[in-house]
Amino acid sequence: VVFALATLVYILTAEDTASFWDPGEFIAVSYKLQVPHPPGAPFFLLVYRMFSFLAFGDTLEIAYWMNVGSALFSGFTILFLFWSITLFGRRLFQVETGRESKGQTISLMGAGLVGALCYTFSDSFWFSAVEAEVYAMSSFFTAIVIWSVLKWDVIKDPREENRWMVFIAYLVGLSIGVHLLNLVALPALALIYYFKKTEKPNLKGSIIAFLIGGVALVIINNLIIPGLPSLAGSMEIFFVNNIGLPFGSGIIFFSILFFASLYFAFRYSIQKEKATLNT
Repeated sequence: VVFALATLVYILTAEDTASFWDPGEFIAVSYKLQVPHPPGAPFFLLVYRMFSFLAFGDTLEIAYWMNVGSALFSGFTILFLFWSITLFGRRLFQVETGRESKGQTISLMGAGLVGALCYTFSDSFWFSAVEAEVYAMSSFFTAIVIWSVLKWDVIKDPREENRWMVFIAYLVGLSIGVHLLNLVALPALALIYYFKKTEKPNLKGSIIAFLIGGVALVIINNLIIPGLPSLAGSMEIFFVNNIGLPFGSGIIFFSILFFASLYFAFRYSIQKEKATLNT
């Protein structure tokens, strides 16, 4: 009901055309699959390109249907926010799924309803929900990542835990192709991990876990995201300019090296039965 209400409101209030700032750029580059301003949003462009198909060739309708895409992602954000609130509520009540009393169920549903609908009609979120900008899709990824880690938190089976952890990592990876804002969730995820895996959590451990999450954020944001393309670019320049090989040979060599390293790391982790390294 919350999802349907939020999505309906956003579709009914969606912009008919491009808003007078970045959405015009994003609509154009999504439609033609071109390059937006740095750091880029490749996954966003691919998805919104598909929303442009709903215009069925009418170029005047392309902007509207991309705006509808944002409305849909924003509706899903509200849905996962509702579920996250109820999962937090279960932790506060210290009850497992299906074992809530009638009063607790009403409280949880009420909390989810109030929290989700407050966010639905909040000024900034409603604005981003009706235009083709990265923030609607970015909010969706943040919401689903937080919901996923809260689902992981209630799972007892280590094997199932690992599946959810890989799923969370995959979502964070995809979100980088939309907006880097999702990475700021990592310190919060580190805290949830710490409180689940530690028998007697304390303030010192919480601070260390939070800092480790921050370090992971810095490594991904400052080293991996800019570092891997830069390394590939340097190899390309060296292979073409210094060795005289054809254009693209450096990128091909880098790709082979990168995926071979991953393959042998996986193989080593399986042969030596190192579960943590494998995950």
